[in-house]
Amino acid sequence: MQWTLGWRDKVWSELDQPWDVIVIGGGITGAGILRQATHAKLKTLLVEADDFASGTSSRSSKMVHGGLRYLKNAQVKVTLESVREREYLLKQGRGLVNRLGFLYACLQGDKIPGWVFGVGLAVYDLMAGQWSHRSYDVEDMRELCPLLTTPDLRGGYRYFDASADDARLVLRLLYESVASGGFALNYARVESLLRTQDGQICGVILRDTSGESERQAEVRAKVVINATGAWADELRGVIQQKPRLRPLRGSHLVLPFHRLPLTRAVSFLHPRDGRPVMAVPWEGSVIFGTTDVDHKANIQTDPSISSSEAEYLMEALRFVFPARELTFADVMSTYSGLRPVVNTGKADPSKESREHAIWDENGLLTVSGGKLTTFRIMARDALRAVRKHIGHVHFDADTPVLAPLPPNAESALAETGFPPSQQLRLLARYGTGSTQIFLDDACHGTIPNTHFLWAELRHAARAEGVIHLDDLLLRRVRIGLLAPNGGMDLLPRIRAIVQPELGWDDARWEKEASEYAALWKRAYALN
Repeated sequence: MQWTLGWRDKVWSELDQPWDVIVIGGGITGAGILRQATHAKLKTLLVEADDFASGTSSRSSKMVHGGLRYLKNAQVKVTLESVREREYLLKQGRGLVNRLGFLYACLQGDKIPGWVFGVGLAVYDLMAGQWSHRSYDVEDMRELCPLLTTPDLRGGYRYFDASADDARLVLRLLYESVASGGFALNYARVESLLRTQDGQICGVILRDTSGESERQAEVRAKVVINATGAWADELRGVIQQKPRLRPLRGSHLVLPFHRLPLTRAVSFLHPRDGRPVMAVPWEGSVIFGTTDVDHKANIQTDPSISSSEAEYLMEALRFVFPARELTFADVMSTYSGLRPVVNTGKADPSKESREHAIWDENGLLTVSGGKLTTFRIMARDALRAVRKHIGHVHFDADTPVLAPLPPNAESALAETGFPPSQQLRLLARYGTGSTQIFLDDACHGTIPNTHFLWAELRHAARAEGVIHLDDLLLRRVRIGLLAPNGGMDLLPRIRAIVQPELGWDDARWEKEASEYAALWKRAYALN
C-alpha cells in the first residue's frame, strides 16, 4: 500500500477539485463504497477523522459469518445475504478471509433445544448451497474438542463459517481503490457541511487532525455519503435530524493459545441468559465474545470493556472449559466495538435487526446498520441511491470487490522459505508486490507470541499511511491485541525498526510511546 512519505501533502493539495462523491468514514462501509465507486468510474474521495478502521471495523469478532443466530429472530433476509456474501468473500479474499470450523456445544439447561439449532443449521447450509454440518454425541464432541470438559455437555454440532483480519480487509479495499484512482485520507475530520442556497448538502469543510498541520479545506461534491457507523447520528444531527441508531457495545477477551488451545471455534449459549457466545482461534490467540449491551456513554473511538462484561465472559469460559481453570490473569488484552444498529425499540438489544438502512436527508446520504460480512451489498445499495443526485451510475455486478490473486501466487514467495500458509497470508495482506518486501528485508523472524513478521512493521511504517504509533500496533500489525502488555516490552526493537521509516525524532517517539501506553491501558487492558 503506497501511502509513502509526502502522500498526505499531495492529497491535501488536490482537494479543491470537483468530486462526484465524498465518503465520510474510513471503516468497512466507507471502504466498500469507495471500492464500488471507483469501479463505477466516479471521482471519489474518502475521508476519516481518525485512522482507517479505527472504530468498529478493527473491533469486530473477526467473523465473516452468515448470521446463523439471526434465524432465531426470523431475520431471514440478512441471514441469506450474509451466507451468500460469506461464500463470495471466501473466494475473493483467499488468504484474508478463511474458512473456519465451528463446534456448537449443546448444554444441559439451554433455553433453545439442540434439535432446534440443528434445524437452523440445515437451513443455513441450504442457503449456502452445501451440506457441511453434522451432529455428534457427547463422546464424539469431546474427541473433537478435549477441552469441553463441562459435565453439562449434551452433544453438539459441527458447521463452518469464516474469519478474517477486519482491519486488514479495510486496508486492502482502500489500497485497491487508491490504485484504481480513488482517494483516501485519514486524520481529516469533517468540521461542517456545505450547503447550496436551497439547503442541500454539497460538500464538507475538512480539518487536518494528524497533529502535523493546522490546515483546512472546502471540498465540494455532487453527493456526500455519511458512512460513519455508530457516529452517523452525530453528523445527521448537524442537519437537525432525529437519532435513528442504537449503539450496542460488543466486548471481547483475548487469551493466549497455550491457555485455551482450540483448533476450531466453539460456540454455545451463555448459561446465565442464553445469549450465543463463541471462542474463536485467531492469529495464534483465542478471542472470546461477545457481549451485546446498550452503550450509554459518549460514542468515543476507543470504548472499553466494563467490569460486568468481563465477569459475564469469564463466567461462560469457566463453565464450558472448567479444566483449564481460566482466570483474569490469563487475559492478554480486551477490546470493545460499537455496532451501528438501527433502533426499532426492542427491549432486548440482541433482537434488534442487523439489516442496513439508507436515508437521504437534505442531500446527505447516510448508510448505516448492517455488518462486516455484508459491506458489498451496502456499497451497491449506496451507489443506487447516488443516482438520484448524479444521474446514471453503472457498475458491473461481476466486477470483483477484491482483486483476485494470480493462480499459484504463493510461488512468488517461495524463496523466503515460509510455509505455504504464511506465503498466502502475506500475499493476501500486501499483494503480489510483496515479494521483494519480504525477500530483501533485513528484519527477519516472527514477532514473539504472534504470526506477524518484524518485516511487516517496517513495511507498514514505510508505506501504509501510519500517523501515530497506535495506527501501527493496533491496526496495521495487531501487536496491541496479541502480544503481552500490548507489546510494550517490544518497543525498543520496534523503535529501532520503524523510527527511521516514520521520520520521527526522539521527542516525537517518546510522545507517541507514552500516548500509546496510556491508550492501551485505558481501552485494551483488563482494568
